[in-house]
Parts: sequence; structure tokens; C-alpha cells
Amino acid sequence: MALGAMQDWPLRVTRLVDHAEREHGGREVVSAWADGSMTRTTWREVAAQARRMARALEKLGIRKGERVATMAMNHGHHLTSWYGAIGMGAILHTINPRLFCDQLAYIANHAEDRVLLYDKAFAPLVESLKGEWRSIEHYICMDDGEFTDWVGSEGDDYRWAEGDEREPIGLCYTSGTTGNPKGVLYEHRSTMLHTMMEVTPDIFGMSARSTVLPIVPMFHANAWGVPWAAPMTGCKLVLSADYRPQQLCDLFRNEGVTHSAGVPTVWLGMIEHIERTGEDVAQLSHVTIGGSAAPRAMIQWFRARGVQVGHAWGMTETSPIGTCGAPPAGWDEMTDAEQLDFIARQGRIPFGVELRIVDDAGTELPRDGKASGRLQARGPWVVQRYFKEERDAADADGWFDTGDVAALHPDGTMQITDRSKDVIKSGGEWISSIELENCAVGCPGVAEAAAIGIPHPKWDERPLLLVVRAAGSDVQEAAIRAHLSQHIAKWWQPDAIEFVNELPHTATGKLSKKTLREQFAGYRLPDAHAMVGR
Repeated sequence: MALGAMQDWPLRVTRLVDHAEREHGGREVVSAWADGSMTRTTWREVAAQARRMARALEKLGIRKGERVATMAMNHGHHLTSWYGAIGMGAILHTINPRLFCDQLAYIANHAEDRVLLYDKAFAPLVESLKGEWRSIEHYICMDDGEFTDWVGSEGDDYRWAEGDEREPIGLCYTSGTTGNPKGVLYEHRSTMLHTMMEVTPDIFGMSARSTVLPIVPMFHANAWGVPWAAPMTGCKLVLSADYRPQQLCDLFRNEGVTHSAGVPTVWLGMIEHIERTGEDVAQLSHVTIGGSAAPRAMIQWFRARGVQVGHAWGMTETSPIGTCGAPPAGWDEMTDAEQLDFIARQGRIPFGVELRIVDDAGTELPRDGKASGRLQARGPWVVQRYFKEERDAADADGWFDTGDVAALHPDGTMQITDRSKDVIKSGGEWISSIELENCAVGCPGVAEAAAIGIPHPKWDERPLLLVVRAAGSDVQEAAIRAHLSQHIAKWWQPDAIEFVNELPHTATGKLSKKTLREQFAGYRLPDAHAMVGR
């Protein structure tokens, strides 16, 4: 069989930082450290520092394919470590320090990490786990001078390891709430294809003119791919180890941030801070919201300030971007309500991802915006099987069951209606906990809300709505119910509303429904109690 006549140029991620060094070498990479200090470097120096680190790893005896772990927030040294470890052929394992200690012990041992690069802030955690980590031989602190001393004596004339584009580069463990975390092993090829998709205008909309501040930890699904996309575009990259609203507002203003990305809980804190202090979003023009569904009220808040909102969906197993929203053709002819409805969905499906929904029997359901079923995905940056597992996570046709319940609309958008384990099953029908929560957050005086299903003797389950009041608010149940009645069917109304001081979140900032179900395991709905008594 005759092959084509084009050059064989393997898609390897080290080409990203080489490109940034060569074509955008003077563009800044800014780090706002946990101690309040600021440092500035450039893509040229990031590339040179990464080559020094690659050489330093080799001197430690690290070999191709072995795992180098990081436990760090967002800063320039962490960025350097990504390219340095991968550049010498190692596999980068980003560890989420917010996981439970038994999970942290498990994933480092399962990955067989040999080196751990960590932030000083996590030193007590590292010390407490050293006795349980069996394979880690070298511990290097990122931000107390040890890292710079370690790499500083090396030359920067290192030549990146070459090889097949399907070689592994990164290992990220899921933060699932049941069983041990599972490792997703990314490839050069899968990451490069994902990155090329991400920089397109309808996804993150980044360019060389952009200044990007990801409010997503680099240990959370590769910071949604921003550390790969930034050097591809040559944008200015602002990295912060501190996510407090005042710090972020200062960075937005002082660094001229145009693009940012984060989970709804982060933006809720930012919005509350801005409303309370009179701060503003400065030059911010694009915001990507993902991790969980963005409330309509949040989308409206940004739109009122001229900020374009991209609503994204993805997961560790999809590298992570699976969909993202951007204005479609005919946008200017749509009414404000139609535009809001569009953005409230989780966006359109980019080239490289295929999605479908199926019922419990595996029968594919129509893409009519009405049918709702189990969401499945396939594509070149979707997981095939988990690290060290023999059985594929995808079926024979490549379909991976995401665990989400969704609807696919005729216009190519996808709308998450729930997690399959979180949907509230009432009288043979489904109530979307996500939609109920987002409607509740739209009520003035509500800061955050969570809905869970409580067993009911007649209806199987009925909703319990848990509400956190906004600072200074005294919103009452009647006001919340009146607001809900304008947006949801009558039978979706929660059987009970309870006010709480705070809601539990997972290691990645999502509402922990598992924790809530455990906390309210013995809760009895008023109507259910009356029925049992009859």
C-alpha cells in the first residue's frame, strides 16, 4: 500500500513549548505565589528551564516511561515541570492534594511514582504520607528555592526525547466518590489533538492577543488543557496559587486578563465579592464555566457586564473538554431569552468528539432535545481503558459511558440533565437535581443550593432542597417556592427546603451529593411521615 508524500512529524507536546519559545519567546508567564509574591518569566525561559529540569531528572536516574508526580498549585515552576518531565520521556502524574489521605496513598503507590515535586504549603501533608508511599525516592519542594537550585546548575542544551506520538505523557486520577480513583493515561497524540480543538474560536477563543488566567488547578484535569493551549497560541499566561476573590480581581485588573475559566463555586465567590466591594471584571471578555452546570443567574450576571460565557462539559476521561458553547450562526437574530437558553446548555460538540444518548437497554435515543438518556462519548482524546486495567472502559464500538444523563438538541448542543446517580426518580419520572438547583440559585438571597432524592413510600423519591443563604440575606422558604413556581413544573417542587450554613464539595469543587445523601440518610419528608402513619 502506497503511503502519502508528506513529512512524518509526530504530534508530541514538547513541540508546543518549542513553538512558544521560537515564535512568542518574549510573551510573559506571570506567577502569583501563595505567599503573595509575584514573579515574571517568558515562554523563552520556561522552555529553557524545562530542558534543564529534563537533564536533572536524568541525573536522578529517571527513565523513559517512569512517573514523576507533582502536588502543586498553579505557578511557573509547575508549568516548567510539565514540559521538563514529559520532555525527557517520563509520565507526569498530577496529584490532587484535596483527596483523602488514603486516596493519596493509593494513587501514588498505584502509579509507582519515583519523584514528587510539591509546594511548601503541602509539606505537612507530604511528611504525613512519606511512610505510606512505597515508590517515591526523591522529594523536591517547588517554592522554597530547592527547585531552582536543583535545575539551575544544569545546561539548557538538552534535546527532547523523541518517539511515537502515541506514547504516554500524563496520568490523572479521577476523583470519583466510589471505590479507588482510576488513572487516565494521556498520550502525546491525544493531547495535541485536544489542544488544537481547544484553541479554535468556538471553544476557548484564545489567541496571541489573549491574557489567560485559569482558575482551575493544574492537578484538576490538566487545568482544562490551558497549559497546553497557551504556548500553542503564544498568549500571556497568568498563574495564581491563590483563588481568593480579591487576589483574582487584582490580577484581572493589573495583568489585563481577557480570558478565564473556572467552576461555578469559584465564580459564585467572585460575584459575591464584586457585588459587595464594587470591584469590576476589568478587561475580562471571555469566561468558560464548567465542572458542573452554571446557573442561569450567573450567566446573566456576566452577560450584563459584556463578558461572553462559554458553558463547557467534560471529565478527566475526555482530556477534559467534550463540549463548549459559543454563539452559533444567527446569534444576532436570537432574542435575549433564546441566547440565554442556548448558553445554559453545555455547549456544542466539537470535531473530534462524538456523543450519543441511550436508554438503560442501550438503545440510542433521538437528538430532539426532548429525550434524555445516558450520555456516551468517543473520540481520539476519550479514554479507552484505565491505567493498569485489562478490561476496556469503552465498548467494542468505542463508546464510553460518562455517567451523565443528557439531552442532545437538533442544533448540535448538549444539555446535561443530571448525573445518573443523582437524578431524582419520582413516580416513574425523572426530576433533574441540576435544573432544580440552578433555578433555586436564581432566587434573590440564595447563594448556593443542592437537591437530593429522599425515599418516599408512594413516589419512590421526592426532592429535598438544601439552601445556603447569601451573606446578609434572610430569604425564606415561601420566597424560594414562589420563585421556583415560575420556572419548574408543580410536581418538581421540593417536598422540603432546609437552610444550611454550607454545602460539602468534592476535591474538584463540585457539590458532593454522596456526602449529602449520607448526612440526610435518616431524613423523613413531612408528607412521607404522614403517609406512613396512616
